[in-house]
Amino acid sequence: MKNDALGLVHSIADPTDRLNVLREYIQALILRSLHESQAFTSIAFFGDTALRFLFNLPRFSEDLDFSLELEKEYRPVVWMQKIKRDLQFQGYEVSISWNDRSAVHVAWVGIPHLLKEAGLSGHSEEKLSVKLEFDTNPPKGAVCASTLINRHTLFAVRHYDLPSLMAGKVNALLTRSFCKGRDWYDLVWYRSRRPPVEPNLELLRNALAQQGVHLDGDWRTLVRDRIKHTEFEVITKDVAPFLESHEDAKLLRPEYITALLEEGLG
Repeated sequence: MKNDALGLVHSIADPTDRLNVLREYIQALILRSLHESQAFTSIAFFGDTALRFLFNLPRFSEDLDFSLELEKEYRPVVWMQKIKRDLQFQGYEVSISWNDRSAVHVAWVGIPHLLKEAGLSGHSEEKLSVKLEFDTNPPKGAVCASTLINRHTLFAVRHYDLPSLMAGKVNALLTRSFCKGRDWYDLVWYRSRRPPVEPNLELLRNALAQQGVHLDGDWRTLVRDRIKHTEFEVITKDVAPFLESHEDAKLLRPEYITALLEEGLG
């Protein structure tokens, strides 16, 4: 219920951390609603928030990303209606907008009053918003699994496996028109695991091809080139507010990332 969310965040002193936890609580309720709608027979959970919910990435994420896996079961408008009902039952006011004019369908779930009640805004009408994206033309090659999650509430999701999640991250890092510290932090996280995670190469090649990038060699070569053109002082400021430990942003140094890329090369 809404009082549970407010009780959870009122004990958090830092306003940025409070917002992150509050947003994540709402994300969990949305994912549970999708689970109850049997949406995961049609879609797979991927992206940064999937990495946090499934593999305990120590940073918060803003959006919920899904890929279309089975078109005939795809009923997003029905799912949005249930999300709205479920959140209203929990005591929230809810507005949902929907845009399906491109291959990536987008929903915005907005909750007014909650930020003010949590001490995060002086304006009652300011909304806490969660963005949901549904890629209806995802690149081929992802490997999916199903997992039961217990974070704020209990639900199950179908999702990309870890190498497939990493392929999506490397693709984003290489094709974004602007650098995000979150991309570099996640790459460090993947490569710091033991053994270091390698991306799903079939999925990575197909994802890059959708963006007009041809990968015929080692993906690390493209990442090394990206490192040379990245202002690391800027990206550390981008990622710090989303980290459980803000000091971890200082780990984003080009020499550290380069060393992690070389691990496992024999």
